Amino acid sequence: MALVRSGANVFDPLSVEFWADADPFGTVRSLAERCPVLTNVRVDWKETPAAHVFKADLPGVRKDQAKVEVEDGDVLVISGERARDELADDGKNERWHHVERSSGKFQRRFRLPRGARVDQVSASMDDGVLTVTVPKEQAKKPQVKAVQISG
Repeated sequence: MALVRSGANVFDPLSVEFWADADPFGTVRSLAERCPVLTNVRVDWKETPAAHVFKADLPGVRKDQAKVEVEDGDVLVISGERARDELADDGKNERWHHVERSSGKFQRRFRLPRGARVDQVSASMDDGVLTVTVPKEQAKKPQVKAVQISG
């Protein structure tokens, strides 16, 4: 049983898949055409004054099965593979009646806004939740220099 692509990000203009799917002339290939990886991992993205924080629900995925990358300097990629339970009868007289939990490869891609410090991305995994933090550049305060008025 493979993961099924969800339409959860169909209205998210910051998601890379949004632009691929919204291309009426077919000049941008969709994610499904680019690779056989499917997307149904749920991801929350919040912005704080200091960073962009992504939280992905990855139940049953170990830390070594998940991967976080930054492509082309501005695309955050969360990917990995959820292990599959053996569905074959291995001589134990077991029989599956119903299988709903998904397994297989997953991938989510997000275009990061300007000012994201991709060189300082950090990630942690706790209780099946992957948290990726992308710090933001400090907003530069304008330097004010008093000018002496002569005359």
